[in-house]
Amino acid sequence: MTSVRPPMSRVQRAMLVSMAAAIATIVLKFGAYFMTGSVGLYSDAVESFVNLAAAVLGFLLLGIAAAPADDEHPFGHEKAEFFASGAEGMLILFAALAIAWSAINRLIAPEPVAKLDYGLLLSLAATLVNAVAAWWLMKVAHAEKSIAVEADAHHLLTDVWTSVGILLALALMLVFPSAWWLDPLVALAVALNIVRTGVKLMMRSVDVLMDVQLPPDEFRRVDDALQKQLPPQAVIEGLRTRHAGHRRFVEFNLLLPGEWTVVQSHDLCDALEDAVRAEFPAAEIVIHVEPGAH
Repeated sequence: MTSVRPPMSRVQRAMLVSMAAAIATIVLKFGAYFMTGSVGLYSDAVESFVNLAAAVLGFLLLGIAAAPADDEHPFGHEKAEFFASGAEGMLILFAALAIAWSAINRLIAPEPVAKLDYGLLLSLAATLVNAVAAWWLMKVAHAEKSIAVEADAHHLLTDVWTSVGILLALALMLVFPSAWWLDPLVALAVALNIVRTGVKLMMRSVDVLMDVQLPPDEFRRVDDALQKQLPPQAVIEGLRTRHAGHRRFVEFNLLLPGEWTVVQSHDLCDALEDAVRAEFPAAEIVIHVEPGAH
């Protein structure tokens, strides 16, 4: 019997869009660089290569994350996408180093730039492609609760801001041809700025891989939902939460009067689980019932 290939998820399709955008911008930006010789445009093109590598890596790891739970991974594979966002953060840092290196070299050894008007047009087209792709990816990331797609969207947005800074520098150089230093100086400033994005993505991935607690607003929603269903005789202790992708994990001890029956305990557990899943439908909930409440 032939196996049926599972349909591609929305987040995987989003990474394909990101790859297509990266390829288009690589062509446009390297075209602009070869026309002008601008170190800023060269650095911008290098970052687009990083975008493509990150999108390919994200696509592959999202395929792993979408796999169902199995005997070796009973809690699923969702954390795989956090490796993608962490790796993307590292790639952003490498791109920032490449940009800074090229900018410093150009400051030390200035070289002329040419055909800035054509270079501006090609770079502007690439920037628009990235801006539209980043906007759509961010919508998908928020809808699907995917940190990998969100990381890729943030990466594209940093690329957009890189391009905007370089476009402004080149536009000023058209007006003031003697201001050659604007090209490497703006590239250096943008490199320093995007370091922050890379570090932020890496730290967020580490937090999730280390099973950090849910954000305060989500934790409060879980706690409120539980307390609304809790009778006066019952007590919740040791509430712990974490998340992986769109799934939320909730664990706690439920202290009940010793005279309660198994049926009473079971019914209350069902009510508590339903209350949490009303807030987070994909939540995995573990309740450990203990005697002790009065």
